[in-house]
Amino acid sequence: MTVDFVFRKVPSYRVISYSWKGPWNDSRIRKEFENLAAWATSHQLRSSHWIFMEPGDKKWTVAVEVAGKVRGDRRVRVRTLPAGRVASVTFDPEVVSPRVVYHGLNDWLRWRRKDGDIRIVGASREVYPGNPWKDPKAWAHTEVQFTVKK
Repeated sequence: MTVDFVFRKVPSYRVISYSWKGPWNDSRIRKEFENLAAWATSHQLRSSHWIFMEPGDKKWTVAVEVAGKVRGDRRVRVRTLPAGRVASVTFDPEVVSPRVVYHGLNDWLRWRRKDGDIRIVGASREVYPGNPWKDPKAWAHTEVQFTVKK
């Protein structure tokens, strides 16, 4: 499997999301994703991309892209992740270790900054084309994105 880093433009994502603070907990992340998917289904919304973000120190956000008009409630927030330029890599975590991918992408971005290709490296996010726990194709197409600015 070939893993390559690229700069590309991504569209905006209209998502429902939920955030919390605390230690890393894989089962909590999965539970919150499934709660969002159930919430979207109960509101008759089509969902597509599943997005996982770490916007701050020990702060976690799960989001599911939805189509259609929607209003959030006390627990679920509706927001738009803006379109923009990202450094991206798509890989299969069963073949290539995520630690290797993150380390390689961070080093690649550090050198792009030194070369002057980019000025700012922003937050990271993992984007899956569906439920990564139930759909092996979604898991095999894990995409890591870092927002960047020239």
